[in-house]
Formats: sequence, structure tokens, C-alpha cells
Amino acid sequence: MKIFGLEDVSELRFLNFAFVLYGINRAIKTNIVKNHESLYFSNFLLGIGTSIIAVALTILGLIIYVDFIDAGFMTILEQSSFWGQNLSLPLVVFALAIEGIASSVICSFILMQYYKNYKVSNTMVT
Repeated sequence: MKIFGLEDVSELRFLNFAFVLYGINRAIKTNIVKNHESLYFSNFLLGIGTSIIAVALTILGLIIYVDFIDAGFMTILEQSSFWGQNLSLPLVVFALAIEGIASSVICSFILMQYYKNYKVSNTMVT
């Protein structure tokens, strides 16, 4: 986002949420349609696992970005109303991990409410 001058727009987090929701949906649907796995708990855990991998990659990207590209990004985070003052990288990583795990469970649960009664038709082409 720095290329477009949008690095200080905190509302773009909602775009990230849409990507995560799409990724969880694709993982669950692919597991149901291609692997014929329709167990609720199995697909629920698949959704959580998929999004936790995404959260881990996001945190890794943040660490690399702050350590090697732009250490001033922490100042941008401190100036936003979301984080507060006196931030350290470990504190931000911890907060993102907690937020990411919670959103993983919530998004997977919401999507599984749709897929718990999902029936795969024999004529479905993917």
C-alpha cells in the first residue's frame, strides 16, 4: 500500500478480512466438493487451519517489513487510534496473533453454518 500512498489508511484492514473470508470459503468448499469430506468438525478445523496459516504469514511479513524495510511503520501504527502509544514489535505480533486466531474461529464458524447442510449435486462441475 506504500506504493499507492495508502499505508496510513487503517480502514483497509476490512479488505484483508474479505481476503481471509474468501480463502476460508475456498478451502472448505474444495474439501467438500473434491474430497467429498462433509464432516462438520473436519471442515471447521480446516477453515481455522487455513486462516491461521494466513495469519502466520501476515505476521511474518510484518516482522520482515518492520525489521528490514521500514522501521518507521511502528510510528504509523502508534499514530493510529487503533493501537495506542509505546508499541513494540513483540506487542504488535502478540496482538495480531490473538486477533487473527479469534477471527479465524469466528469466520470458520460463520461459514460452517452455511456448509453444515450443504449438499453436493452429482452434476456439479468445478
